[in-house]
Amino acid sequence: MFICDLSFNRVFVKQVIIALIVLTACAPGEKQESYDWGKSPWPEIRKERINTLLPQAMEAAGADAWLVICRENNNDPIADHIGGENAGGTAAFLFFRDENGFTSRVYSPSGESTALDELDIHDEVISVKRGSSVVEQAVEFIKEKDFKTIAINSSESNAQADGLSYTQRKNLEEKLGADFSGRLRSSDELIYEWLSIKLPLEVEIMTLAAELTAQWQNEAYEMIEPGVTTDAEVAAFLDAKMEEYGVGEAWSPTQNPNVNSGPDRGHSHATNKIIMPGDVIQTDFGIRLYDRWVSDIQRFAYVLKEGEKEAPEDIQFYWESARAGNRAAFNAMKPGVKGVEVDAAQREVMKANNSEYVMWSTGHPVGYVAHDTGPNLGGSQSPSIRPAAQKELKAGMVFAFDGFHAWTLETGGTKTISVEEMVVITEDGARWLIPPQEELVLIK
Repeated sequence: MFICDLSFNRVFVKQVIIALIVLTACAPGEKQESYDWGKSPWPEIRKERINTLLPQAMEAAGADAWLVICRENNNDPIADHIGGENAGGTAAFLFFRDENGFTSRVYSPSGESTALDELDIHDEVISVKRGSSVVEQAVEFIKEKDFKTIAINSSESNAQADGLSYTQRKNLEEKLGADFSGRLRSSDELIYEWLSIKLPLEVEIMTLAAELTAQWQNEAYEMIEPGVTTDAEVAAFLDAKMEEYGVGEAWSPTQNPNVNSGPDRGHSHATNKIIMPGDVIQTDFGIRLYDRWVSDIQRFAYVLKEGEKEAPEDIQFYWESARAGNRAAFNAMKPGVKGVEVDAAQREVMKANNSEYVMWSTGHPVGYVAHDTGPNLGGSQSPSIRPAAQKELKAGMVFAFDGFHAWTLETGGTKTISVEEMVVITEDGARWLIPPQEELVLIK
């Protein structure tokens, strides 16, 4: 049995490197019995995110207080980011800034308060006896502190900031009264600022995920037998890798991985199409580590026809065009640049190389989900520009992004090469999580 202990500590980066060496050390065909990734680093990372990133997010959003109401069976989407994932009875999580700095205070049912307090996440956990209202007690404190701006999880644009139900909000406003209800604001901007930034250790975990994702995609291409292997069988190979290594899906397993050697299918599932000479194969794939952090990587291959030793001139041009678009986006990505500007840089390359129109945004944030909270790298040619495309990139944000080239196939339909890679934004610009794909994988 191989045990890889990636528990949270100050030698985490070294452990990631060791993990990569061990995971790739097996002889061809050799299979490890099982993989144990060790204790999840999430509890400590969550605590650090609350104590360091959340106060900054509240300040950036102009919120004096943030109230999150958690409950069983229909919990707030942000619950496990604040320690409310085990809520049974209603619990009120209150984060606030005052003359003493930043404080986190929780009003918890007495039957759950002991365990919550022992997590040592929050400054105060107040046990509320059975029959009393935690929301009422939280409201009393809000009125006592006379907070001017109170963020709550109601949002028209971000599902992660829209956890407060209609009845919960109605109950809250009844207890607050007209004056304080008028001080309620959407937590949309607060959650955007908080979730869009990742800690360095989170980036290291996603780097490991990206490394494994790309490695397995290349291994999947090695098992293809043209005229025999189907797209679905390549996808099954990657499914088996995830099961063998004990990692999760980056998005719905019905569409992850998406392997397509035919015309564009968009976000889709792999089919039983047989891979043939002359095909360009797209594999869009991502994995989830510690049931938390995800990757999103695409790798492209060309199946050589009889007598070919390299891709034909037109396919090679399409590849180089898409790669050039990806690199243009990479060069445009730095703090202070808007998402729409990154998209525009990539679209200029598409235009210069006569690519057909592609509906997809150049890129998106990635982290806790494949399409995470943060700036959208799109909108420069879209009929409806997303508000998130007008947001500026900041250090600590992680993106998956493409370079596109699309053309019409002789057999009908379009084919798009979408060179998708992952980066983290630093103070100096973008940094690759893993080396990007430079050349088409050639399959004999």
